[in-house]
Amino acid sequence: MPSISANSGFFESGALKLLLEGGPFMWPLLALLIMTVAVIIERYRSLKLLDTNADALREKVVDLLSNDQVEESLKLCDAARGPVPAILSNGLRKYLVLRRLNYDQAQLEQQVVKSMENYGVNIVATLERHLPILATIASVAPMLGFLGTVQGMIVAFGDIEANIGQQNIVQAAASGIRVALLTTAFGLLVGIPAYMAFNYFTGLINNFVLEVESSAAELIEVVSLRLTLDQSDS
Repeated sequence: MPSISANSGFFESGALKLLLEGGPFMWPLLALLIMTVAVIIERYRSLKLLDTNADALREKVVDLLSNDQVEESLKLCDAARGPVPAILSNGLRKYLVLRRLNYDQAQLEQQVVKSMENYGVNIVATLERHLPILATIASVAPMLGFLGTVQGMIVAFGDIEANIGQQNIVQAAASGIRVALLTTAFGLLVGIPAYMAFNYFTGLINNFVLEVESSAAELIEVVSLRLTLDQSDS
């Protein structure tokens, strides 16, 4: 018997009590909350790779390329971690191969730019993985909460109608109104963090894209200068 009373006390207190009182729409909202937390943790751990110091690496790569040390700059990028070194490494590898095949300057630049752009698209797609889930939850969770509000108000008006002349209207409607308020609050509680996390991660990715474009432009500029110097020497 003590265990039964303890269990009943557990279900009648705290957040679980509010969850049970909120009605059937609280359970899908709870599932959306769990999904939100899981996606935020997974994306945060993945996007920590963007915190690497790409500026220092880019300066070293430019210095090495200026001295025609392509293989050394490629090794430097391969040794570093993060999306920016990976994209620079892809461009340098393409440049090294095409230069050995004696491609002319225009074709070489075009192929290097195309290779880096294609590789960058794949990396950005990887970084944006699961973000649509956050965007969907940010939209769906409040709507589920409002749907619970409608359901709670229907119950409230049903209680009022059933107790006309027998009970105070406010007391009769209190239970349904409470359900309505709980589902609305919980829907916003799930939707707002999902919306904030989506915007935060999207901002990080947009800054990364700008950084990649700047790195690619600088790399192509150095490659063009290097090719021009090689042609003048020959």
